[in-house]
Amino acid sequence: MTFPMEMKYQIGGSLRNNDPTYVVRQADDQLYHALKRGEFCYVLNSRQMGKSSLLQRTSDRLQKEGFACVYLDMTQFAGEAVTPMQWYRGIVTTLYYTLNLTESFNLQSWWAKQQHLSFVQQLHQFIETKVLPSIQAQRLFIFIDEIDSLLHLQFSLNDFFAWIDYCYQQRADNSVFNRLDFAVFGVATPTDLVASGQNTLFESGTAIELHEFQLHEATPLIRQLEPYINRPEAVFQEILYWTQGQPFLTQKLCQLALQAAWSTTEKGVSLVPGTEAFWVEQIVRSHVIQHWELHDDPEHLRTIRDRLLANKQYNISLLELYQQVLLSESFSSFAAVPLDGSSKQEQLFLTGLVTKRCGYLCTKNPIYRSVFDVEWISKQFNCLYALAC
Repeated sequence: MTFPMEMKYQIGGSLRNNDPTYVVRQADDQLYHALKRGEFCYVLNSRQMGKSSLLQRTSDRLQKEGFACVYLDMTQFAGEAVTPMQWYRGIVTTLYYTLNLTESFNLQSWWAKQQHLSFVQQLHQFIETKVLPSIQAQRLFIFIDEIDSLLHLQFSLNDFFAWIDYCYQQRADNSVFNRLDFAVFGVATPTDLVASGQNTLFESGTAIELHEFQLHEATPLIRQLEPYINRPEAVFQEILYWTQGQPFLTQKLCQLALQAAWSTTEKGVSLVPGTEAFWVEQIVRSHVIQHWELHDDPEHLRTIRDRLLANKQYNISLLELYQQVLLSESFSSFAAVPLDGSSKQEQLFLTGLVTKRCGYLCTKNPIYRSVFDVEWISKQFNCLYALAC
């Protein structure tokens, strides 16, 4: 049997603007309205939480209102061999072509007249004297994605973030900067990006919290199940138990549920009331947890594992902290690791393994607890200690 293309959930990558399985969350309105108010916004979270989909959706919403939007993917400008000149000129060039300024002026000729300025000053001159006067739209929103790519550059970008901050400060003296807004997305903390004591941009900006899917938001996901599963909401509630609303896993389990229903009969599956939990658990254990490294496609669990272990500065301490969280939940129904704002807790949060709940650090969902269990932690400790010897 060929699985119908219309029976597809989006697993990995950005969702299209009109994707029927896009789940509108509180963050959608928060980001949109904060940007409209002229606030610097940042969405910093673990991977596969829907950051890029939120970016694309918000950008599309603003463009439909007649505003100009530019998408800057920092992976295109990052690299250990990239020089400051290449980096800043890459930003300028992207803006030049994206905003269709080729008929307004010659970029090479303009650059030749800016040699006496620093790279960040050239960027500022470009925005103030060329971009803002040239665009027809009332406002320009610059969306900066994959900001964590910049962590691998061989030079500091404190000046870049200080420049963004300066653009906002300039509004008091130069009203043209009221037309310019920024939003930053990625897997990082503000202190990862800006040196301690210099992060006034993030301190005065608006952090957009991107939470897991909630049942009351999930109508688009349930609707896709309805033609093929007779008790779609009950099945989705069981999916939500296993994923706790983690976007990637929730989309994946919905897809696996559809495939399981379709493989039973092309008309779907008719579940006896009360059997939904067993049915979903069998799917989760056989297609996600058991032999998880083979089933992890598109990659998700391996991404979490690699982020947890790849940070040589933190790997052992992160494992110890995660072990503490896991054990506290194993021996008690109450999480026992209070949030303290430490960099170690923030780095563990960015792996995606844990979440912040009611002032405590908790494992995010039963799937992660089953895959990255106490036995798995013990094996990682043994490997790390062996490498250290």
